[in-house]
Amino acid sequence: MSDDISLPSFDLTGKTAIVTGATSGLGRRFALVLAKAGAAVAITGRRVDRLQTLKAEIEALGGRALAVALDVTDPASIKQCVETTERDLGPVDILVNNAGMNVQALPAEVTPEGFDTMFDTNVRGAFFMAQAVGLSMMARGAGGRIINIASIGAFTQLPGLTIYCMTKAAVAMMTKSLAKEWARKNINVNAMCPGFIETELNSDWFQSEGGQRQIKTWPRRRLGVESDLDGTLLLLASDHSRFITGSLFTADDGQSL
Repeated sequence: MSDDISLPSFDLTGKTAIVTGATSGLGRRFALVLAKAGAAVAITGRRVDRLQTLKAEIEALGGRALAVALDVTDPASIKQCVETTERDLGPVDILVNNAGMNVQALPAEVTPEGFDTMFDTNVRGAFFMAQAVGLSMMARGAGGRIINIASIGAFTQLPGLTIYCMTKAAVAMMTKSLAKEWARKNINVNAMCPGFIETELNSDWFQSEGGQRQIKTWPRRRLGVESDLDGTLLLLASDHSRFITGSLFTADDGQSL
């Protein structure tokens, strides 16, 4: 055992990352954090105008970014995204599998179309994105990091979000399965399971009377902010996670207790 003790550095200089669903919310934050840490980042999503704005913001901070249109429900779009990223930025070292959607509905009101849309985006899209990047990592034999974005809904029932919780439970099991299947390939697969984090998508709700009542049911009676996930993201994206794979990292301030 070495007695050399050095504090962790989360410098990602020389690494290439893809962040799906980077047009807003957590995906946007993830892209900024990875770029700030030195990674070249492919920012992806369907709203290209937002991607271009984020690209300019990253470049203004001295980072390197590539805006790539991506529909995770379309395998051809996924293939094109990975190929474009590797052509323009280099081989992918990090995937943040963040793209997803959420529709609040009572179970009795869920339609087959709504059910399929949720699973196509949150599960099918996440799987085939991981597959495409994983195949690329295996082809060059260098390994890498895949970070799936699940939720406390993977193991905690959230009112009105039955289908969403089902999709995130699937993502959690996918994480464990891929981690075991690809362990010998030096591909680390982990998942972040955030609690309720304030983003532009939910800020109106949490400022409402109902949202404030919900916050008061949590142990610390507060809502998370996007920066609360920065440390977990950097750990899982960096070489300091070499001994971590198949893990589900809960970051919810005790909301699921």
